[in-house]
Amino acid sequence: MFPGTGFMFGLVPIFVTIIFIVVIGSFIVIFIKGFAEWNRNNHSPLLTVPARVVAKRTNVSHHTHHHGSDMGAYHHSSSTTYYVTFGFESGDRLELRVPHNEFGYLVEGDMGRLTFQGTRYKGFQRDI
Repeated sequence: MFPGTGFMFGLVPIFVTIIFIVVIGSFIVIFIKGFAEWNRNNHSPLLTVPARVVAKRTNVSHHTHHHGSDMGAYHHSSSTTYYVTFGFESGDRLELRVPHNEFGYLVEGDMGRLTFQGTRYKGFQRDI
């Protein structure tokens, strides 16, 4: 054995353990935050209020997946999340994630009645 290498090999298990704890800890934090938001939404009242569509935006995420036993085979995909910002008579604004099949029907400037529960979009009925 080379002089001083025992010290370096002794650090490897410590680094692996630290990385493992950080990764598992991150998953636990993400799970707890998701559960807390789900629970908060379930305990929020279902509200229907006058609102105006203020802005719209999308968020496109790109993903690369290993596919099959061939090491060079990758599958690329993307997913789009749709968001609409609603403005209220009080001047407050709220951005909600909306389903893709309703996103195109909402036009900036539209006035109507927004139904939501916490951070969950439930619908928008445009004024005629």
